Amino acid sequence: MFAFAHLSDIHLGQDRADGGARARERARRVLHYLDRLPGELDAVLLTGDIADHGAREEYAEAVELFAAHGGAPLICPGNHDARGPYRAALLGGDPADTSPVNQAHRLPGATFALCDSSIPGRGDGHLDDGTLQWLDRTLADTPRDRPAFVCFHHPPVPLHGQYVDPIRQFGEERLAEVVGRHPQVAALLCGHSHTPAVTTFAGLPLVAAPGVVSTLRMPWEGEADGPLDYELPPLLAFHVYDDEGRLTTHFRVVP
Repeated sequence: MFAFAHLSDIHLGQDRADGGARARERARRVLHYLDRLPGELDAVLLTGDIADHGAREEYAEAVELFAAHGGAPLICPGNHDARGPYRAALLGGDPADTSPVNQAHRLPGATFALCDSSIPGRGDGHLDDGTLQWLDRTLADTPRDRPAFVCFHHPPVPLHGQYVDPIRQFGEERLAEVVGRHPQVAALLCGHSHTPAVTTFAGLPLVAAPGVVSTLRMPWEGEADGPLDYELPPLLAFHVYDDEGRLTTHFRVVP
């Protein structure tokens, strides 16, 4: 069994009128909740939008926050992130390098292929040809008896959220071709939706983590105060991949 936590969209620095205090407090609550779990997790995954404005000080805040709670999770960038500052602060890389931030993490029980679906300066997502070639090579080098999780920020299908669907990941048929060649892919995991969502893509589970900083209202819930609810408590997901090759996801409200 391989069990891990999945959170997304912490948006550090959001609402500079309060100095980003609200976003910081919500992210800290979630990380503190994970700290206090009596059992061990095999990994913690954060699928993008670490910063709200892609500013260096927001990433410095992320580094400090992660260090206070056991170290950085497995991360990939979102549309609010900026590749140069992200790469420099979180990965110790070259701040002048604005190429896609793709990383593979080979853990004892699973491989995580973290893909950069961001498009600099835009809200929607796309996996460029270089990223898909990297993903194909990474999966080809992954043992077939070990699950692989393909992760990115933007969902590659509509989730029926009026705010997010226009800025989802496009060109998804190319991604479907790649994952279809690799039977060890257990699931695709994303964020961006600001609401927990479970569907399928290319015949595989696709799970979007809820947003930490806010929750998306669905069309039938009304939009009197806009599409995002900032009062609901933060949530996260727990994924369990069992010995029978089945993925089970549990969602938790963080008090």
